[in-house]
Amino acid sequence: MKKSHLIVVRGAGDIATGAIQKLMRSGFPVMCTEISKPSAIRRYVALSEAVYEKSWTVEDITAVHVKSVSEAWVAVESGKVPIIVDPNCNILNEVKPMAVVDAILAKKNLGMKKGIAPITIALGPGFTAGVDADMVVETMRGHNLGRIIMEGSAMPNTGIPGIISGFGKERVIHASSAGTIHNVKKIGDTVIKGETIATIDRQPVLASLDGILRGLIRDGYEVTKGFKIADIDPRNEVKSNCFTISDKARCIGGSVLEGILMLHKKAAGTL
Repeated sequence: MKKSHLIVVRGAGDIATGAIQKLMRSGFPVMCTEISKPSAIRRYVALSEAVYEKSWTVEDITAVHVKSVSEAWVAVESGKVPIIVDPNCNILNEVKPMAVVDAILAKKNLGMKKGIAPITIALGPGFTAGVDADMVVETMRGHNLGRIIMEGSAMPNTGIPGIISGFGKERVIHASSAGTIHNVKKIGDTVIKGETIATIDRQPVLASLDGILRGLIRDGYEVTKGFKIADIDPRNEVKSNCFTISDKARCIGGSVLEGILMLHKKAAGTL
């Protein structure tokens, strides 16, 4: 492990976790920044849960919540991923990473700037390659998923999830009102259309179709109207998928690793 090969990843949700795993397995030390209350719905496969639980493991990668750069380096040296609450990425004032990867997936730029590190990569819409980052990775499901973009932008956000077994927008549930969510079901449960999976200030949140509850926002989270709160997979036979990194996250993660190696080779030769 070389400190000069440090990668800082902004965000540690389920897609970011796919990239973090690829980087860690390939020998890169990784530090992550997060917000104080992460809102991943696929929580069981999102390292961001460490912000709440102090430590969180997804497959073979363990993240720990730290409060300083010195604590972060201790975690890195022990083979873990430190996650620090730092939405503005002020950590860059203290560490000089080889690369910064914006994996927030906010569908807009929340402060990413080309030049904040020798290599900058951004995931999804809201970024232009060569302007906001050196490289952009396509996150839209389909033929171009994971495509590396050196000029231009990723496809615009359609607001429609990828189709699984003929279901698209029905798979994702949004809050019909603002309030505090209280979960009735848990991730991995089998649900029936119309069944109550949670409540928001005592108002029921109903399952939109039959299937497996693949994602559900953390109990007690304060949501706003329209906030994404749950995800149902209509395939009852894939319950185990709730607890492993998705094909989409692995694909995007591979592109992040490829992009870092491409840009480093272009700038300075082989590692």
